[in-house]
Amino acid sequence: GLELEPGGDREETVRRLTALPGIGPWTAGYVAMRALGDPDVFLPTDLAVRRGAAALGLPTDPKNLDAYADRWRPWRSYAVIRLWRAA
Repeated sequence: GLELEPGGDREETVRRLTALPGIGPWTAGYVAMRALGDPDVFLPTDLAVRRGAAALGLPTDPKNLDAYADRWRPWRSYAVIRLWRAA
């Protein structure tokens, strides 16, 4: 079965989750961030992330925002939380 434990293999978990009907990249990324405790997940299509980016004067287009977020590696999950709060 699928194990959702802190420190679990993100790539394997995302692969298995997105193979399920109705589970896309956002949901799989959110699970990796929250359940696995992965510190380096970025959700550039999340509306609140994009609104937070706008509030902070950052790019809001998902592709450009994702590229901008590369500078936050390996801590992009914390950037997501900060952007949510800024929204």
